Amino acid sequence: MNLVLKILFIPFSVVGGLIAGFVGKKLFEQLWGVIDDEEPPEPEHRDAPFAKILAASALEGGVFRGIRAAVDHQMRRAFAGLTGTWPGEERPEPE
Repeated sequence: MNLVLKILFIPFSVVGGLIAGFVGKKLFEQLWGVIDDEEPPEPEHRDAPFAKILAASALEGGVFRGIRAAVDHQMRRAFAGLTGTWPGEERPEPE
């Protein structure tokens, strides 16, 4: 991808990141609400059980990573639909 197309893709990437952050946060809050009535513990909470901190962090990381991947891929599809050029690699490198 040439430099001009990379620059043109930046707004798509920024908007996608904002959307993913918002959706990821809301989805994590909903999922955590099913698991526990309390807010999710953070590592700096002294009296939070270690297992609960790990569970909350793993769930949050998985949700955010999954949502980010889905939104990023869809933004790339939209960009390709508008420009006719895919912003990135066509497929993974063979091992």
